[in-house]
Amino acid sequence: MSTEIYDKLSRPPEEALKTIAGGRLKGMTDISPQWRIKAMTEAFGMCGIGWKVDIDELWTIDGDNGQVFAFAKVLVYVLQDDTWSHSIPGVGGSMLITKESSGLRCNDEAYKMAVTDAMSVALKHLGVAADIYAKKWDGAKYIDEGKKEEPQAFKPEDGISQETTEEPQKNKPETATPDQVKLISTLKTKLKIDDKAFHGRLFELFNVNHRTDLTKEQAHIVIDALKEKEAKQKDSPLVEAAKSRGAKEITEDY
Repeated sequence: MSTEIYDKLSRPPEEALKTIAGGRLKGMTDISPQWRIKAMTEAFGMCGIGWKVDIDELWTIDGDNGQVFAFAKVLVYVLQDDTWSHSIPGVGGSMLITKESSGLRCNDEAYKMAVTDAMSVALKHLGVAADIYAKKWDGAKYIDEGKKEEPQAFKPEDGISQETTEEPQKNKPETATPDQVKLISTLKTKLKIDDKAFHGRLFELFNVNHRTDLTKEQAHIVIDALKEKEAKQKDSPLVEAAKSRGAKEITEDY
């Protein structure tokens, strides 16, 4: 089948790209959401007539320390030969409530950002900005037309990244080992973490849909985080002793 539309949408112009200069996402590439809309309009016609987006679901997941994540699922459709395509899904996320040094901060644009993020994921399937995700463009020049700059590693503590992608890497990282995947599953079950919430978090941080899609380094980060969470949840010896003697509840100020 022809890739004419995919190829047409794959290479955004330089003016649609911006390297983030500061903050936790420094060095990442930002893709203009408005360019995506323009590219889709040029390929399929006016939004709502030649292509359309439905918001299928909006939900939140509680995080640590009062933080709340907002997620969105969208369905994209395109019109070809007077027939609407099957739905093209995308899931994205943002922070609704974030913990900062001054306290908790609410984001009144969280759902809008989550929907924008979800659209970018869905439109990948049509080839929109594919050269960015395929590591053919580093935000300054095409890699196949000149030497690439040193890549910037993405850190999960950077949080959710709307409209951002990893810088190109020289070698494909190793995938998580079976032992790592098994340990993640064991810890997740032990901590009673909801499966949907867990994989939503993986997608948010690493842009993967399942723990088996993690790299070895990413799996190591996840395991460390789960072990830390497990350690925080463990009762102290004093509490365990009290429980063993039938105490229903005890509060400590340690």
